[in-house]
Amino acid sequence: MGNRLFVGNLPFDASESSLRAVLGADGRVVTSIKIVTDRDTGEPRGFAFADFENDEQAKAAIAALDGKDFGGRPLKVNEAQEKPGSRFGAGGERGGGFGGGAGLRDQGARGGFGSRGPTHDNKRGSQRGGGRGGGRGS
Repeated sequence: MGNRLFVGNLPFDASESSLRAVLGADGRVVTSIKIVTDRDTGEPRGFAFADFENDEQAKAAIAALDGKDFGGRPLKVNEAQEKPGSRFGAGGERGGGFGGGAGLRDQGARGGFGSRGPTHDNKRGSQRGGGRGGGRGS
């Protein structure tokens, strides 16, 4: 287990100081808190990530706080998991660069220019093609 926890179901008016007070109760040492905000509006999204000094303190925080009332809402506290397909991880549902939509091909979407997948339309003559050149028969 790691020392980073996911803290969910936060009231939208929760501040870092109020969250630090709740998480740091009973002598637990919180080294950092990141309240996640909406990229467009800057408003809190109702969850945060908290780092503790060690694994034992993180386990103690889960045991003490999961389901505890905070601002009229029951907290959801568990070990933070790496999001699969995050911007910094591998994989994901989106293609990148000029190939755009490569991950969506199986759903009937078309890729960007130069893509050669099952949905590519090869009706105009050339069986070679692709990329920037010769889509018009040779």
